[in-house]
Amino acid sequence: MRSARAPLVGLAACALLRAHDTGPLHPDDLWSAWQFDPGVVVPILVAAVLYTRGARRSRGVAPRHAIFFWTGMAALALALVSPLHPLGEVLFSGHMAQHELLMLVAAPLLVLSRALVPFLWGIPFSWRRAAGSLSKAQVVQSAWHHLTEPLSAWWIHAAVLWIWHVPVLFQATLESDLVHTAQHLSFFVSALLFWWSLFYSRPGYGRAVLYIFTTAIHTGILGALLTFSPIVLYPAYSATAPVWGFTALEDQQIGGLIMWVPAGLIYTVAGLILFAAWLRESDAALERRRRYAE
Repeated sequence: MRSARAPLVGLAACALLRAHDTGPLHPDDLWSAWQFDPGVVVPILVAAVLYTRGARRSRGVAPRHAIFFWTGMAALALALVSPLHPLGEVLFSGHMAQHELLMLVAAPLLVLSRALVPFLWGIPFSWRRAAGSLSKAQVVQSAWHHLTEPLSAWWIHAAVLWIWHVPVLFQATLESDLVHTAQHLSFFVSALLFWWSLFYSRPGYGRAVLYIFTTAIHTGILGALLTFSPIVLYPAYSATAPVWGFTALEDQQIGGLIMWVPAGLIYTVAGLILFAAWLRESDAALERRRRYAE
């Protein structure tokens, strides 16, 4: 676990030494533009420490869960600490790549890691007992049930995605750090809810396939709208995209393609995996009925 944690610690140290906050990012400064934001790096390091303290095979943490966790945390750090973050402030396409890392790489990997149990074991006993008592409260259980019900999680994730791409709101993220943080947090949390609902809320493989493919469809539509729009929807990039060799419209088209093609591919692959599991489940059910009939 220590070797797995080392890349994140090194990344944070690099970010501290190379903090870059001298205005819009220039191509010559890309590889030195690591961002040390305590509001981002500290939670990442705390999560890494808690997981390391609590992750044990005897507590149900299999090697694959650890791989999922550390890969997901690396993707989270790449999206929020690496030069990709300031790149998203000068290129719409960079912003889209950052969002896809958060929602389609970091979120599902962290959900698959089942990190909640190691986190609980990593905190002091009194805190763990208080957390256990709080989780049993009726209002908490009711809220969690409604938020992670697959259809609710689907709507929340879809609404967050579409609302934040309304030009006036997206423009606001480039003018206010607080709004920008709210956007990233809502993207990440809604994605966690979405993937959690598919993997652990037992919607059935058939419904899970439906939710995956419909998400691929509506995100693909949004990506296509961005790609084929004849006008620049986010004029804040009009001054910065040319520095990188693109017009604002070309940059917007690339961002739309990132949302449309790679993201659609990830959703499709996830849907096919769930569809294969659905077929295996159906075959197993038929086999049980055949044996029962005999």
